[in-house]
Amino acid sequence: MNILIYGIGGVGGYFGGKLTQTSHNITFIARGAHLKAIQEKGLEINSFKGDFTAIPDLATDDLNEIPTPDLIILGVKSWQVRGTVIKLKHYVKPETVFLPLQNGAANAEMILEVLPNASVLGGLCRIVSFIDGPGKIKHPHFEPSIIFGELDGRMTDRAKKILEVFNEVNDINVKLVDNIQVEIWKKFLFICTISGFGGLVRVPMGKIRSSDYLFNMMKDTAQEIFKLAKAKGINLTEAHMQSVFEAIQNQGADVTASTQRDIMEGKPSELDNFNGYIVREGKRLGVSVPVNELIYECLKPMEKEARS
Repeated sequence: MNILIYGIGGVGGYFGGKLTQTSHNITFIARGAHLKAIQEKGLEINSFKGDFTAIPDLATDDLNEIPTPDLIILGVKSWQVRGTVIKLKHYVKPETVFLPLQNGAANAEMILEVLPNASVLGGLCRIVSFIDGPGKIKHPHFEPSIIFGELDGRMTDRAKKILEVFNEVNDINVKLVDNIQVEIWKKFLFICTISGFGGLVRVPMGKIRSSDYLFNMMKDTAQEIFKLAKAKGINLTEAHMQSVFEAIQNQGADVTASTQRDIMEGKPSELDNFNGYIVREGKRLGVSVPVNELIYECLKPMEKEARS
């Protein structure tokens, strides 16, 4: 199988690196000094699970060089998905399967907006990893996992074949599920609740929890996301909400979300794909989401400046 990993950051670097240990043909799309280092000496992955060097069959920034992929794993940020698929659309075949792993609830939708007849799976991952210099990925903690499935819940041969590919790899917990939308929204409920709100108040988790006002506002943010999910037919439950806030309570006092850090550092962020998405879908479905709208509108001028 020809597998293309587009984006060799923390997600694409770790999981793509693991896939180089299989018998499949693995291509990395990277850029700049990171790409040059990978081409010269491979991708060095420093992991608490064990260090290794990943040698892809090809590392490039030129799509004209790639073999036609059977599977594309998108490791870019959610705000980069649409542009990435636009670049890729002339290099795929109808059977090419897209597997997005980034945060956000609408990644599959964005792919299908560009390629309406594309073969798209829903997916997500859980990992803490990041670029630690050109050609280097750091994975300091947290058991890596991938959850994926067909958007319509079927257990197809293509999904089972991809599961077999991942099962060739050690140290990754991979699940093929029959309701990927619930899994995506469970993660989205957590990450969207803490990300934009954290960027707005600009303090770590411990300070948010120590303020009744801020913590209640965070709970209101989550309730709006939960309410919207139900309006979209996503079968989230009160148990899922409870699990999210148990996770928030268990976060270290100094923890900040990656999107929160991007906002605070003036970098382009996933704000538009998180709280912005909630606002747009709320208006489309007639669901009131005033706290998410407050977060989004207050941060939007900064986001526009970062993207300029």
